[in-house]
Amino acid sequence: HPNSMEINYSEFILIGFSDVPNLQVFLFWVFLIIYIIIVISNSLIIIITRTDPSLQTPMYFFLGNFSFLEICYVSVTLPRLLTNFYRQDRSISFMACAMQMYFFLIFGATECLILTVMAYDRYVAICNPLLYPLIMNSTLCIRMAAGCWISGVPVHIGFTYWIFSLPFCGSNELNHFFCDIPPVLALACGDTFIIEILIYVIALLVVTIPFMLISGSYVKIISTILKLPSATGRAKAFSTCSSHLIVVALFFGSGIITYLRPKSSHSATTDKFLSLFYTVVTPMFNPMIYCLRNKDVMIALK
Repeated sequence: HPNSMEINYSEFILIGFSDVPNLQVFLFWVFLIIYIIIVISNSLIIIITRTDPSLQTPMYFFLGNFSFLEICYVSVTLPRLLTNFYRQDRSISFMACAMQMYFFLIFGATECLILTVMAYDRYVAICNPLLYPLIMNSTLCIRMAAGCWISGVPVHIGFTYWIFSLPFCGSNELNHFFCDIPPVLALACGDTFIIEILIYVIALLVVTIPFMLISGSYVKIISTILKLPSATGRAKAFSTCSSHLIVVALFFGSGIITYLRPKSSHSATTDKFLSLFYTVVTPMFNPMIYCLRNKDVMIALK
């Protein structure tokens, strides 16, 4: 019986969006346009935060990092998806699948941490304005950014290796458009209980703790803003924080629902939809949220 014996695959088949065959060409153009928008808009933010003298502050240093990260993050999934649409070939080698999952997890973890650092930056700026230049000096900013980029690397090497050293049996069709943890685990044989516990532990460290730190920062920020004497001061402080809060809600909301809900409530269609949200939709809106709600960025762009 094929389901009971272990099969060593050389490749997986990404089912992706083949369940909507009449929309293939339309989806190819939609995703291509989205990818171009993400790359161009985030590149613009990187250029202006590097070159405009008025934007040489910690807030824009982290925003530049965040924009570069967004380009890396979408480049893990979208080019592959576009190639699959274009060539009508949905196979992905075992090694390429492992690499895709690894980089996706690394950049996802880095995004959680950079959003946390950005919240800390806003917290210091609003709650300790007099000490802000002292606390958020360039050395600390560079160290914090480097920490965000590096800290996830060792964890995810071991984690990805462990997932892909599991025995796989039966079908080699991944009901997803990229190699994410839930669809790959769904094809694994044997007991995946320990790995599922590990997913919760890593999600707790990488997603939940940063989310709680961000929430804590914003509780203090909002209470400080509400005590400000002038209405214009309150409005200005709220506007610098609101764009970051929107991005946090979009990214963490969809991520927490995907990775921290029980396995029994997973369905391939829901997972695909949620993944689209945090891999494609959020990165597309982020530059718009940050630019349109930010006078300094709009002036620098002009």
